[in-house]
Amino acid sequence: MAAPYFYEPQINKRHTSFELSEESSKHAVQVLRMEVGKTILLTNGQGGLFTASISIAHKKHCQVSILSATEIPAPVKQHHIAVSPLKNNSRIEWFLEKATELGIHRITPLICQRTEKQVVKQERWQQILIAAMLQSQQVWLPTLDTPTRFIDFIQAKQKGTKLIAHCLPNEKKALTTFAAANDCLILIGPEGDFSEAEIETALAAGFQPVSLGDTRLRTETAALTAAVILQQI
Repeated sequence: MAAPYFYEPQINKRHTSFELSEESSKHAVQVLRMEVGKTILLTNGQGGLFTASISIAHKKHCQVSILSATEIPAPVKQHHIAVSPLKNNSRIEWFLEKATELGIHRITPLICQRTEKQVVKQERWQQILIAAMLQSQQVWLPTLDTPTRFIDFIQAKQKGTKLIAHCLPNEKKALTTFAAANDCLILIGPEGDFSEAEIETALAAGFQPVSLGDTRLRTETAALTAAVILQQI
């Protein structure tokens, strides 16, 4: 059986011993019933992977000894998805989970003209990313931005190839044709799509229109489709 995996953002390669957070301590000792000598894995979400042995099995202040530490480089391609929040929380939360499992680097909640729900549960979203990172046993936690207005986002300096997926019958390239790109940023609009003014603003700012296929997709499906394609090109 694989060793249990925990997120501890404060741990680094200088540690020879470490005290787990109260949440991790409770899960390890009280839920998993782990005892002194048992092995666990820790990550700081910034490329660090640590193998540790429990030295003090306390449900609030579990102590571990670090057995080994590995620094795993960040992925060469660091893709960024800016997506409109949805009125139905469960659907966008599903996307957050799957995007993390796929290895997307950064996610921005994008507040558009037609975004119905503009209040984001930032802490809950962050916990979803952490849980998905641990479940998929990764060591890089996606960056979750605070909600950003469309115009502010477009006007900010963005790195990489800039793309927008929209539903207007304009000429578009298939997302799969951007195989040579390293970092890509793609905009995914709300249900009802971006407004024409938003699309024009994005195109004027250098965003290239792309197609995600022949059918019209829900926001969370479009975002996940983009995530899958970006991680393969």
